[in-house]
Amino acid sequence: MTRLALPCALFVLCGCYTPKGSFTPINDYHLPVNGEYRIAPGDLLNVQVFQQEAMSARVRVRRDGRVSLPMVGDVDVVGQGPAELAELLQQRLKDFIHTPRVNVVLEEARPLSVSVVGEVVRPGLTVLDPNSGVLTALASAGGLTDFAHRDGIFVLRRRPGDDAVHRIRFTWEELSQGAGNAGRFVLQPGDTVVVE
Repeated sequence: MTRLALPCALFVLCGCYTPKGSFTPINDYHLPVNGEYRIAPGDLLNVQVFQQEAMSARVRVRRDGRVSLPMVGDVDVVGQGPAELAELLQQRLKDFIHTPRVNVVLEEARPLSVSVVGEVVRPGLTVLDPNSGVLTALASAGGLTDFAHRDGIFVLRRRPGDDAVHRIRFTWEELSQGAGNAGRFVLQPGDTVVVE
C-alpha cells in the first residue's frame, strides 16, 4: 500500500502547479495596439525626407539603440515603430524645414535571437523569423519535456529605458489556442522564454 501511495502523492502534487515570484499574466500585459513592428538593434532603416535628398539616409540601428541622421544627429529608435519614428523625425526637422514629410521603411530586419531555457527538449539560443511568437520559439526548441508545467511558461523582457525585468506568464492552453494577447504577442531581441 505504501509503494502505491508515494506515486499517487507525486501525481497530485505535480497537477497543482502554482508559479512562484511576481509575474504579469499575458492577458494583463500591455501590447502595442496596432501590432506594428518594433525597431531593434541591427535593423536597416531607410529614412526618406520628402524633397530633401541630403537629409535622407539608409542607416543600421547600432547596439546602443540609436542611429545617426543628417541634421538631427543621434536618435534613440529601439522599441519604436517606423511610423512613430517618422513622426518624431518630422518634429525634429521642423527647425530646418518648413513642413517636413518623413517616411521610415524597414529595409532589413535583424534575425530574431531569443534564449529558450528550462523544460524544453533543446534549450539554448534560437534564431527565429521577425514577428515570431512564443509557440514558434517553443517549437524550435523541440517542444516541452514531460516534466514541463503547462501553466509555467514565461517570457522575461527588459523594456527600453527600464532596468526591471518583466516576467510575463503564458499557459499552454492560451498559446495553443492563439487566443487573446497570447496569439498577438511578438518576441523581441533579448527576450528569454522560460519553461518551468
